[in-house]
Amino acid sequence: MVVRMRLQRWGATHRPFYRVVVANARAPRDGKFIERIGTYDPLIDHTGRKKIALNFERAKYWLSVGAQPSETVARLLHYADLLPPLPMRRRTKSAESKQKDE
Repeated sequence: MVVRMRLQRWGATHRPFYRVVVANARAPRDGKFIERIGTYDPLIDHTGRKKIALNFERAKYWLSVGAQPSETVARLLHYADLLPPLPMRRRTKSAESKQKDE
């Protein structure tokens, strides 16, 4: 069974709120999960920050037993100093052409 650490979307329309969950890779995005290990609020609050709350011990445990984080969760874990930084993504030809037009 492949286990992934990923975001589960909650919140209202245009007001997203995410839970960081550990789930089977075949389970739907907002479906059944094994454990909830944190939350992520991408909207900027009155202090100008995004809110991230993680249970560090459980995140370390799931990484140690082989859970694969999604790209966004890997970036959040990098901010929490649990993972090394992700490699830079390659630019596509359409992104390069848009940059040239500007």
